[in-house]
Amino acid sequence: MSVQESVEIGGVCLRLGAPMDNSAEWIGQREVLKQLLACWLVVDSSDLPLTPRLVGVPGIGKTALAMSAAAMRGQDLYVFQCTADTRPEDLLVTPVLSHEGKIAYHASALVTAMLRGGVCVLDEGNRMNEKSWASLAPLLDQRRYVESIVAGIVLHAHPDFRCAVTMNQDDSTYEIPDYILSRLQPTLPLGFPNRQDELAILQYHLPFAEPDMLAMTVEFLQRSHELRLDFSARDGLNLLRYALKRLAQDSEHPLSKDAAWREALENCLGDDALNLESLAARRARDLGGNQLPLGLGDFFFDPDDPLHPDFDGDIDEDDS
Repeated sequence: MSVQESVEIGGVCLRLGAPMDNSAEWIGQREVLKQLLACWLVVDSSDLPLTPRLVGVPGIGKTALAMSAAAMRGQDLYVFQCTADTRPEDLLVTPVLSHEGKIAYHASALVTAMLRGGVCVLDEGNRMNEKSWASLAPLLDQRRYVESIVAGIVLHAHPDFRCAVTMNQDDSTYEIPDYILSRLQPTLPLGFPNRQDELAILQYHLPFAEPDMLAMTVEFLQRSHELRLDFSARDGLNLLRYALKRLAQDSEHPLSKDAAWREALENCLGDDALNLESLAARRARDLGGNQLPLGLGDFFFDPDDPLHPDFDGDIDEDDS
């Protein structure tokens, strides 16, 4: 068992956490990876790194993107999972009663990354309440420090410390205040991978899957993307894993590949996933019956309005 590293700051002994094993590999969408790495560059001795928001639907690979960027920079990785009940002391320093009856102070993943000069990913940041975000305000601007009220110390970030925040595109528990959002810039949106990249992602994680099972899953995912449904590569991996396990389970009464895949689809993603077109139509009705994105012209009742983007007539001088 390795000895937990400790540091002393302001007369307080802090026990640091351990970095994650990180062998993540980012597949496809190279532009967003380059954008994230650019955010973490410093171009002058007086420059500071940025703390971007990685935004997308659940399961699209936001955390994997940050992990890959940390690996490319050769830095230790720390991930802090944000939740609705995360407290400032959870984010920073937590007092723990030791077996000797003394108070021991444990640094969070975030503070450990700050002190060691590692990369911290604040995962699902839009789950966290404003009080916890407020404790990070001085860290996310030019001051680059946090204050632990519990331990009574101020903690300054190492120059190599980098951070990114992932956020799902769904209803968050708390609305992040503007003074925090202004510090979490830029916003880097992640889209769905194309067919070739999605196949490569599934093959990377499931190299033992047969080509026809992979093809069936990719076809399902690509069709769902076309219909603007939020099924992700993670969903594809889960249903494919389950289908492969069902095929390997019973040699006396084996399922066909089609039956195993359909059962996996139904059990992992629900009955609605069996008919994507019907699901897409129903969701479009729930959103007001318009599945197509609105353009500027959709906000005009009169196509002959001179301000309409498609207006090509002459403006009467008497009306000007």
